[in-house]
Amino acid sequence: MNLFKLFISAFLINNVILMRFLALCPFIGMSTDEDKSIGMGLAVTFVTVLATCVTWPIYRFVLEPLGLVFLQLLVFILVIASLVQLVEFYLKKAAPALYSSMGIYLALITTNCAILAVTLDVISNGYTFLESVVFAAGVALGFLLSLLLLAGIRKRIRTSPIPAFLKGTPILFVTACLLSMAFTGFSGLVK
Repeated sequence: MNLFKLFISAFLINNVILMRFLALCPFIGMSTDEDKSIGMGLAVTFVTVLATCVTWPIYRFVLEPLGLVFLQLLVFILVIASLVQLVEFYLKKAAPALYSSMGIYLALITTNCAILAVTLDVISNGYTFLESVVFAAGVALGFLLSLLLLAGIRKRIRTSPIPAFLKGTPILFVTACLLSMAFTGFSGLVK
């Protein structure tokens, strides 16, 4: 498969948030401003790509040959949880302000269904290692793009005259719905 097409497909056409509706909790919770969105997006990108780089060989060279495929979900979750702990330790030391602003959402990366979906998708689609890494990067950067788009729109919403019955969460869901509909326009981009 063409790596560029695979990346564009994961990044725009099958965007993990706006088209597959995964990871909606951090999408709504961490898109309050651009800095939080970038921090969360980069943390998720790191964990997603690294989790894919670790789980792919574990599946291909350990679980599959030993007939332990039934342990796939458990092993993948353990790998993701371990990687999130590494990110958490690093952010606590290197960027304490970002660490505190992420709050509970940093721990939620462990249970972020988008990361687990990527690791499972690369196996079920039969991607090679390189295709898996490209796919994971596309999905993770699509996650970051979605966060940044909503953060920018939320900034504009704060200064816009919104009817009282739509203020707060309702306007966020209407906005997310409109973003999702806009992303359907990318569906014919790659064949």
